[in-house]
Amino acid sequence: MKIEEVKNLDKVIGTKQTIRALKEDKLKLVLIAKDADEHIIKNTQEIAAQKNVEINYVESMQQLGIACGIQVGAATVGILK
Repeated sequence: MKIEEVKNLDKVIGTKQTIRALKEDKLKLVLIAKDADEHIIKNTQEIAAQKNVEINYVESMQQLGIACGIQVGAATVGILK
């Protein structure tokens, strides 16, 4: 998936919302910023693996935030089914 496509997709933005949606089996893909702190994204990675949800990595939190149309960085974004 190209990062430019994210803006037009149904999604949840942020680690808390991404984890919640993962637990509720609502996601088909998780995007994680490579520069996000490990302790912030570790739980997301573990739950995505348990739920067999694909993870794609994006270069930076800033790039992921911009792709979502927000003015701040985002560590994780979940793409809804």
